[in-house]
Amino acid sequence: MATRESVEEYMQTCTDTYNYAKEQFESGAKQEHYHDEEYTKAQSMLEDAVNDLNKLTLSCNDQQKEQLYRMRLQLQQLQNEMILQRH
Repeated sequence: MATRESVEEYMQTCTDTYNYAKEQFESGAKQEHYHDEEYTKAQSMLEDAVNDLNKLTLSCNDQQKEQLYRMRLQLQQLQNEMILQRH
C-alpha cells in the first residue's frame, strides 16, 4: 500500500512536471520551432509522469486512486494539446 506521504510527494512531482510542460506549451505557441529540445523534453516528462502514476495507482487506496486519476487526466489533457499543437 502506498503511503499518504509518497502519494503527496508524487503529486507534487506531477504538478511540477505539469507546470514545466505548460510553460513549454505556451512558449511553443509563441516561438514555434525555436525551442524544440525543451518542448520534446516536456512531452517526455509528461509521458513518464503518466506511466508512473499508473504504476503507483496499483498500490493505492480508493481515495488516493481518485486523486491520482484526476492528476492523470490533467497530464494527459496537456499531453494531447502539445501533440496537436502545430509545433
